[in-house]
Amino acid sequence: MPNKPIKVFIIAGEVSGDVLGAKIMREMPSVDFVGIGGQNMTDMGLKSLFPISDLAVLGIFEVLAHARTLTQRINQTVDAILSEQPDVVLTIDSPGFAKAVVKKAKKRGISKSVRFYHVVAPQVWAWGEKRAKKYAKIFDKLYAFFDFEVPYFTKYGLKTVAVGHPIAGGLDKYQANKNNDKIIALVPGSRMNEVKKLLPVFQKTVDMLYGCGYKDYKFVIPTVETTAEYIKKHVANWNVKPEIILANQRYDLYANTYIAIVASGTVSAELAIMHIPTIVVYKMNPLTVLLAHILLRIKWVSLVNILMNKTIYPELLGKHANPNAIMDCLQQLTLPSVRKQIISDLKCADSKWRQNNTNPAKIIAKDILNK
Repeated sequence: MPNKPIKVFIIAGEVSGDVLGAKIMREMPSVDFVGIGGQNMTDMGLKSLFPISDLAVLGIFEVLAHARTLTQRINQTVDAILSEQPDVVLTIDSPGFAKAVVKKAKKRGISKSVRFYHVVAPQVWAWGEKRAKKYAKIFDKLYAFFDFEVPYFTKYGLKTVAVGHPIAGGLDKYQANKNNDKIIALVPGSRMNEVKKLLPVFQKTVDMLYGCGYKDYKFVIPTVETTAEYIKKHVANWNVKPEIILANQRYDLYANTYIAIVASGTVSAELAIMHIPTIVVYKMNPLTVLLAHILLRIKWVSLVNILMNKTIYPELLGKHANPNAIMDCLQQLTLPSVRKQIISDLKCADSKWRQNNTNPAKIIAKDILNK
């Protein structure tokens, strides 16, 4: 009799995880996948238990506001795992949800033969090493993006593999594709709560720019499936209406972007790899900001700033994420000397993103198949 195909319960709780999840699925065509994902993973044949927008929440107090929905989704996910009895549970980012699901599945008596693997190392170097110890108790293996992250977890006995950043491999071709068009990309994020906070800020910023001599500039917003309709409705009321494009067109947009104004997240890493001058903004609950200042052990939220240990991308967080501050930063980024320095720093960061020029999805897939 032929061997029974391996079954993987895969969980991606936000758009960046959904993109990587689809790439991993593509590398394992013979595997039976079940679980939770977005459009990219459903295009690969996954039937998601529920929309990933239910999990796309960031910030301590923002999570509390959605606690009831998250609890329901955790229970629903655990029920499905127990029913499916997969060989591997593969969680991608969304650490709070992932940990809650795994802990509950184990508590409810999941077979000890099931392996629990997680993709994207939590930023223990920012929040404290105790989180690494907790991960070592919950997961059987961790796939980290960077070499420097590995010792934090192997120290506590967690098998950890550095695979490189998944967005690094396919973006090189866009670095030489700049037409220096007068395009300002506005990226309000992929989570609905951050989009609702940032769109009004972007609207006022665009009005200010248009009134201050930037009439020749074109404003473009790339959308993702979880927020596209909301953004379209909101933008319909703007005095200066930006162009709306689909997420799969975003790299062509970024390649020709003069300056990007973006929510903190994966997009800032994409733009850093593509060498695009960028302003990072984020509106959070004031209490979340306060706790971050108290607990956070790093100076920045943008990965390129953290990797290079310097401010390359200006960051405007909390109350500083306002139109006036964005205007000040944008005017600086139009200066040739400032742009030249930023692009030079971004080029110096190129080697930090890669793990021996390998394909992270392929590394993860091969490792799972050889479990």
